[in-house]
Amino acid sequence: MRSSSVRKLVLSGLFLALGLVLPFLTMQIPSIGSMLLPMHIPVLICGFVCGWPYGLAVGLITPLLRNRLFGMPPLFPTAVAMTFELAVYGLCTGLFYKLLPKKNTFVYVSLIASMICGRIVWGIVSLILYGFTDKPFTWQIFASGAVLTAIPGIILQIVVIPVLIIALKRGNLLRNE
Repeated sequence: MRSSSVRKLVLSGLFLALGLVLPFLTMQIPSIGSMLLPMHIPVLICGFVCGWPYGLAVGLITPLLRNRLFGMPPLFPTAVAMTFELAVYGLCTGLFYKLLPKKNTFVYVSLIASMICGRIVWGIVSLILYGFTDKPFTWQIFASGAVLTAIPGIILQIVVIPVLIIALKRGNLLRNE
């Protein structure tokens, strides 16, 4: 294995660990956790820092592993839908960051486009999963879950993640591969 692959593997493991641990900061008040989206942040950053394959893998693993280890989020439909959503976040941030120009503005573009893609996938997967239950998945549930209750987390992500990525770039700690 090349040293850059080893570095990405180690970093992706750290992002996975963060995805498992960060929700404990908001666990005492579940409504805060669903608003701040603590599991999303490490996955989004992983895509930027390690690239799309690692971001995709961390996104796929984090919600399911957290469910198996700690019982949260509930497996069906929450953790299953989140698995697809977070996988798309990691995939898209890595791809968009790689393909778009390396100007700071495009860090924001990559992040916001990835967030939109992930939420659309979450909606599609949730629609399919809710089809197996007696509870319908409505536009109100989609709007509430994808946007309204997530506004604080969306704002937090848009403020914190680009600042962190830009700082890593300036410190030559993020390679533009």
